[in-house]
Amino acid sequence: MTAEEWSIILLSLKVSLLAVLLTLPVAFALAWLLARGRFPGKLLLDAVVHLPLVLPPVVTGWLLLIAFGTNGPAGRLLADWFGLSFMFRWTGAALAAAIMALPLMVRAMRLSIESVDQRLEGAARTLGAGPARTFLSITLPLAIPGVLAGAVLGFARSIGEFGATITFVSNIPGETRTIPIAIYGALQIPGNEAEVTRLAIIAVLLSLGALLVSELLTLRMGPGKGGHVL
Repeated sequence: MTAEEWSIILLSLKVSLLAVLLTLPVAFALAWLLARGRFPGKLLLDAVVHLPLVLPPVVTGWLLLIAFGTNGPAGRLLADWFGLSFMFRWTGAALAAAIMALPLMVRAMRLSIESVDQRLEGAARTLGAGPARTFLSITLPLAIPGVLAGAVLGFARSIGEFGATITFVSNIPGETRTIPIAIYGALQIPGNEAEVTRLAIIAVLLSLGALLVSELLTLRMGPGKGGHVL
């Protein structure tokens, strides 16, 4: 492994970890709404959340470019108010990865929340526990394996993100060149088979490890309590 390849791997891990941290609270809130909520437009919200799964990634990247680009409404607002910039930055790669990971994270967390026996929550309330205490002492502990499984699954998806990232923040060495983008770039240069092989093996190992951890966490929910998330 060369120093440049180690830099690519570390950048990919940083991007994926930030993507999961950004997405975790949003994914849990959406999963809770979809699992427990009863409101008009729920079906539409469900469809919008899962849209990145069926849209071509390049379209997702283009939409991010419109919204969070230098002249985009969200991009201009964040730059003026908070000094945040996503264009051609690793933070933009994390944002793209977060959007692409969101549906998988929501699905895993929603299954976990739906598997919680609401009779236990009802029993807690009859014993005097308020909504917040019931959530913290009953619902969240029972749903935690699915929440963690969703986070790990989101990490695996972020590691493999390519299309939306390269469309949104391009391929910049040391800034946005994650493992998939580096593999794509190396494939364009004759004689780079060794580099492609090394990076591909690392990508497979990271993704496989994350998927195995996600499935093990899902199994902790018990048979018949949410099933597999894949």
